[in-house]
Amino acid sequence: MTTVKEIIGEMVAPSSEDIALVEKAYECAKKTHEGQVRYSGEPYFTHPAATAKILAEYGMDATTIAAGLLHDAVEDGCISRVNIEKEFGKELLFIVDGVTKLGTHKYRGAERHAESLRRLLVATASDIRVLIVKLADRKHNMQTLEYVPEHKRRRIALETLEIYAPIADRLGIGKMKNTLEDLAFPFVDPDAAAHVAEVRKLKTKETEDGLAKVRKELKQQLAKKGLTTFRTDIRMKGLWSLHQKLKRKHDDINLIHDIAALRVIVPTIEDCYATLGTVHALYKPLPGEFKDYIAFQKPNGYQSLHTTVVTPEAGIVEIQIRTEEMHRRAQFGIASHMSYKQLGKEVEKLEEKVQKNMFSSLSFSWIRSLIPSLMKVSKDGGGGSGVTKVPPWLAELADAHAEVIGSEDFVDGLKEDFFSHRVFVFTPKGDVIDLPTASTPIDFAYAIHSDLGDHLQGAKVNGKLVSFDTVLGNGEIVEILRRDGAHPSPKWLEIARTSLARRCIRSALGMTEPTKKSRRHRSHHVNKK
Repeated sequence: MTTVKEIIGEMVAPSSEDIALVEKAYECAKKTHEGQVRYSGEPYFTHPAATAKILAEYGMDATTIAAGLLHDAVEDGCISRVNIEKEFGKELLFIVDGVTKLGTHKYRGAERHAESLRRLLVATASDIRVLIVKLADRKHNMQTLEYVPEHKRRRIALETLEIYAPIADRLGIGKMKNTLEDLAFPFVDPDAAAHVAEVRKLKTKETEDGLAKVRKELKQQLAKKGLTTFRTDIRMKGLWSLHQKLKRKHDDINLIHDIAALRVIVPTIEDCYATLGTVHALYKPLPGEFKDYIAFQKPNGYQSLHTTVVTPEAGIVEIQIRTEEMHRRAQFGIASHMSYKQLGKEVEKLEEKVQKNMFSSLSFSWIRSLIPSLMKVSKDGGGGSGVTKVPPWLAELADAHAEVIGSEDFVDGLKEDFFSHRVFVFTPKGDVIDLPTASTPIDFAYAIHSDLGDHLQGAKVNGKLVSFDTVLGNGEIVEILRRDGAHPSPKWLEIARTSLARRCIRSALGMTEPTKKSRRHRSHHVNKK
């Protein structure tokens, strides 16, 4: 079992207060979960302790690590929310509550709604630390998935592969993304996982000795150029990532050149380009295989130089060149450079605008207005550790629904429907439907299909009949009751929140023709009467 000393040993320069907080949370969680066991037969406390260690390894602050220790304490333990707040404060309780809330949203394999569910988790997380605790929690659960009942394993693995690994990728946490993918892969497709593992093993054996010679030769050449303060390592491509690439290359392993890549980690950006020059002077680069992710970083913040060269020792090899800061960011993503305490101070005034923080909901217009301010904060803050730069993927959320259609009516609808706070609700079969806040069952029905809205007879929310003007909340399950004889009434125009619903209602009432967009079809589950 992970000890409190091991957790503290992974923390970055903890203060005496930080240590005291983690020790207190450790003892509290241990006592709370006393007598509980996991599927493996181990004491349940092994899980929160391991989660906390993962968070410490990822450089999270003491409050987040303590929250990791207590993340199951309310749901599975014998401690109340009141006691957690009394002993550890509102901030820690807020994180624990957020993780508990995320745990209620289950992925049921509807791949067409995977992105909606990912956005649901981001929207309801309310605090970036909630997502990071949830990722650490999921990582340890995946490490012990073999002990879970067989009928649950594939669902959990699919959820990990299609929901949590992409979230880790969006946060730029490459190390977590790769680990989650490779832990899930064997449970999703055991035969394919075994095949890819064997292919990688054979290919690695072919290039291992050659890569060692390339590394030695490159070190010698860099030393001659006066560059001595650098390090190298060999990166093996993840099994799931290799599987995906093999599918794209029609299972031809000879077309994949980055199964094993040599990383060169140097002090500065200038050293990156100087090293690239040395590499190309030593080995001939393959045309079209050079990628400059320093000048043009990936949406999740990833930066590095990638070049593929032909070597006499190892054949075709990919070489990645980056600084230590870039390497840490590639491994640990947003956790590597965003101290929430620092970020909180810088955006305090901006937070007042939405009362919570930047993840309190998916307000696209607010995100657009926020990005320049936060980027300015980053520049003003200098370039050291603790830079509070917002990851570019966050800015992408502002353009998530930027469909360009000429009509003024559509533009007005776009502003109203998408550039507003969102609410995520479920169909009875678990599909996610996202709507503007204050949406009603009428909006929900039309979001699924215009025919369903036109014949809406009644609606249930969480199993209870509700009126048409009921405001829907995040995570609620909505069931639409349909009858052929039912028709919209003019009053619906006052109740409907979305322009899509109002256009369809006006059409059904003979007031106007709907646009093609309003007749879109979405998978739906209704109860016909």
